[in-house]
Amino acid sequence: MSFAYDGGASIFSNVSLQIDTRWRLGLIGRNGRGKTTLLRLLLGDLVCEGKIESSVSCGYFPYVVRDTNLTTLEIAEQSGVIETWRFERELSLLKISDEVLGRSFGTLSGGEQTKIMLAILFLNDNYFLLIDEPTNHLDLEGREVVGGYLSKKSGFILVSHDSVLLDKSVDHILSINRNDIELTHGNFSTWQLNQSYRDQFENAENIKLKKEIRRLQDATKQSANWSNKTEKEKYGNGPVDSGYIGRKAAKIMKRSKTFDDRKQKALEQKQQLFKNTELAEKLSIMPLRFHSERYADLENIVVQYDAMPLFEGVTFAVNAGDRVAICGKNGCGKSSLLKLIVGQDIPYKGFCRIPQKLKISYLPQDAAFLSGDLKNLIEQRRIDESLLKAILHKLGFSRGDYENNMSGLSAGQKKKILLAATLCEQTHLYVWDEPLNYIDVISRTQIINLILEYKPTLIFVEHDKNFLETIATKKINLGYL
Repeated sequence: MSFAYDGGASIFSNVSLQIDTRWRLGLIGRNGRGKTTLLRLLLGDLVCEGKIESSVSCGYFPYVVRDTNLTTLEIAEQSGVIETWRFERELSLLKISDEVLGRSFGTLSGGEQTKIMLAILFLNDNYFLLIDEPTNHLDLEGREVVGGYLSKKSGFILVSHDSVLLDKSVDHILSINRNDIELTHGNFSTWQLNQSYRDQFENAENIKLKKEIRRLQDATKQSANWSNKTEKEKYGNGPVDSGYIGRKAAKIMKRSKTFDDRKQKALEQKQQLFKNTELAEKLSIMPLRFHSERYADLENIVVQYDAMPLFEGVTFAVNAGDRVAICGKNGCGKSSLLKLIVGQDIPYKGFCRIPQKLKISYLPQDAAFLSGDLKNLIEQRRIDESLLKAILHKLGFSRGDYENNMSGLSAGQKKKILLAATLCEQTHLYVWDEPLNYIDVISRTQIINLILEYKPTLIFVEHDKNFLETIATKKINLGYL
């Protein structure tokens, strides 16, 4: 199978794979590598060169629920769910009360909708499921539940950047690498360990070949000097055996040619290394130090819409160097609290003090709005173009990605653009709302290392367990009333 978008570079070239429809297959790769494109090819939404043969039909998550006014049960029945008791059992496994059966789908939280759509798909026994990033709208508890649910199922491809979820849910990994596609047995940690072994081997081989090439270069140079010296002896003072000297010079030149051939072979071996090694170059950030140690004070804050408070009164302070995680279930008001801190018009009660001269850089949860030319964003944000592109390159962007209309980029690439923009800004306080949504595993590691090295003052919402536990110096839990 080969595929390229019209006028674009090749996404896949001569890919041959056999996938067992009983597997729990994790699909991984850096943003923009073609994970969603591969799912669309399997669905038949895109036409490829070569062929894709399948003994089963594919079901895709997330799918569009056209009438969200219908009840959950009505949507399930429209989707072919006949036995209500089986649907209730699946919902129970996903920790959802059966009271949602009579509620209109549109009134449910994003996490509830995600779980319901998964349950409906798994009740269709004829489907091989293509599950595209199911956890982006799930809180920590929801991710645990979905991971446990998927671990008891089979027959799916799961696209995810959550290493904890992948370890719990899958038994094979399909990785879209820089130069090929690789299928391995095991979970994400197994794949990562094998990748590290390969990188270590290639590093050791690289060092060995470098030494060999230097030795051969020195030998070639020395041999050439000997040859030139011997050639000059033909024309020295007194009688000489020019035939003998000529043969000697030819022998030395032949040895020099052998050295050259061996050096060329070593160079070719060296070129075969690191073809799939993912470069995770260090990122940098430019946090400013505020004149005061206290960056923010919040006392008994309650955010409320239509007189309905989202959470109990919350009180906390932000000091220089703090990395404050705002935690809580979906729908409890985490994003609203961040918007309040950055100065957006959010209805609230309580006391919120942010110094007027404090510079804040805000990374919103949603990047879907991005469209148009990258240069427009650069002008709007007043950031350095070369710096932005350098950061994006480190995050896995290719040169051609800069020229594309942003509306056509993947969700992960869009999020990276907003993330790179905030890294370009010199600011006192960073406020990030789910910075890792759709972001690949390698870039997640880069972001973690960046924060640990530069120690910016940060307030954030994030459901990635590893990120949360590694980064947060303080946790604020928002509880429902």
